[in-house]
Amino acid sequence: MATGWAHEGAVLDQIEDTITDGVLTARARLPVGEGAEHCVECGDDIPEARRKALPGARTCVSCQSGRDSRIVLVGINRRGSKDSQLR
Repeated sequence: MATGWAHEGAVLDQIEDTITDGVLTARARLPVGEGAEHCVECGDDIPEARRKALPGARTCVSCQSGRDSRIVLVGINRRGSKDSQLR
């Protein structure tokens, strides 16, 4: 039930695009490459279970928790009004 100049199904397209952007962002944040045995931030050992569960891990759990709390997501505002998009 799109309104204005939007085509039928535009709301579903917006929802799908938002989900796709979220998935791509999450995948981009996954570590790649060879992991480390010691945390690159604090130098503590990274447990073997973490290295097996998350290949490419370069930080310990506590340091990674700190990094995750600082993440700022920036995206496209797909819910903006038509007027704000015309400016």
